Amino acid sequence: MRVRRIISLIATTCFAFGANSQVLIQRDQVIEKMVAEVSSDTLRTYITKLVSFGTRHTLSTTSDSRRGIGAAREWIMSKFRNFAASNRNLSVELDKWILPPDGRRIDVNADMGNAMAILRGTDTADKRIFIISGHMDSRVSDPLNRLSDAPGADDDGSGTAAVIECARVMSGHSFPATIIFVAFCGEEQGLFGGQHLAEKATQNNWDIEALLNNDIIGSNNSSETNIISNNQVRIFSEGLPAFDLEKKAAAIRFSGLENDGASRQLARYVKEMGERYIPNLDPVLIYRADRFQRGGDQVPFIQHGYAAIRITEMNENYTRQHQDIRTEKNIHYGDLPDYIDYEYLRKNAALNLATLANLAKSPYPPLEPKIELGQTSLGNFTSLRWKPPLEGKVKGYYVLMRETTSAQWQTKTFTADTEVRLPFSKDNYFFAVQSVSEEGNESLPVVPGMSR
Repeated sequence: MRVRRIISLIATTCFAFGANSQVLIQRDQVIEKMVAEVSSDTLRTYITKLVSFGTRHTLSTTSDSRRGIGAAREWIMSKFRNFAASNRNLSVELDKWILPPDGRRIDVNADMGNAMAILRGTDTADKRIFIISGHMDSRVSDPLNRLSDAPGADDDGSGTAAVIECARVMSGHSFPATIIFVAFCGEEQGLFGGQHLAEKATQNNWDIEALLNNDIIGSNNSSETNIISNNQVRIFSEGLPAFDLEKKAAAIRFSGLENDGASRQLARYVKEMGERYIPNLDPVLIYRADRFQRGGDQVPFIQHGYAAIRITEMNENYTRQHQDIRTEKNIHYGDLPDYIDYEYLRKNAALNLATLANLAKSPYPPLEPKIELGQTSLGNFTSLRWKPPLEGKVKGYYVLMRETTSAQWQTKTFTADTEVRLPFSKDNYFFAVQSVSEEGNESLPVVPGMSR
């Protein structure tokens, strides 16, 4: 049975797996309850508070307790500390450094700081890290103007609010893997916060499996075209890996996997979680690492070889982004909280939460999945074989399949074995394998290589 959209239940049909392979994928009740806790009213209070600091420009004051980037990041840290008081696995860290002038958008030594809350996994053998991010800084028309009010309600108060809200809800729970909640600084001046953490992660060999970057996720209408919709959100992801592409290019071209990089697999996963847990929200896959000729804090992580995607509202309004607050020709400019759709923001925050929770509850992915070729690659059956994951108890595995022209996985079939034989030609379909926990939480998919 072909499945194109996953909402709450997915019936998958066995082709050659045996009598126990037909399954129902159900909503995890714990995740469903967490999703229900995400509050539009709470998100509104976060954005109201962030805007109250006047400006959150990266080069604004860090010594004033009421205004500027320093006051804003201290308030974010205070929220994280409040959540940590009820969960000993949650720690809070201000990742600080001094950024020297760069002759472009940094003209003085800048006091930088990423606000982070780290919900450490309960399984000491599980080294995986999943990250949700937004950026706390804001700006007006002049990128060096650190004095004028830059409310940044949507860009990126919305993403920062989603990070804080996910930390609030998820701090009441424990997960085998580690989740990091981070509000970056320096995004508007050059992605400096994301670059700093990506370099730190690489230097310290962090096992980052996924980063969900949220940048501009709270408005439902566009400028110029005046499109209004609060039931779609864009998921940006790269197809070809930016990291070590030269080494991987031949294998990718040989197997036709230009659309199956790690970030693209993550984007498909996010879409599936949205369709499973968030009513009236359609995550739309966008086949770009970011918007046309632009970038966000996910980009440095992509460049360091991590799976990372950007979540952004469907209809951007450019009268709100990077604008001095003013009125011209009856058009109101400025990124003010009046223009946020808090119900839409709630759904987008819940999308992040559902994805993070399902990932952090899942086992490690299966090891070394291979398409078995035997003495020849000819034949109209496809045999797959893999090894159990490094860590985590598994109930079994999902074998995913889609036509080569399909954007999403179309079938999802369960097996308790570590090998399957399917009556479908490897010429016409792509395959992947996921580990499944005893509670039904799936790992990220792994596309098989080839084995003779």
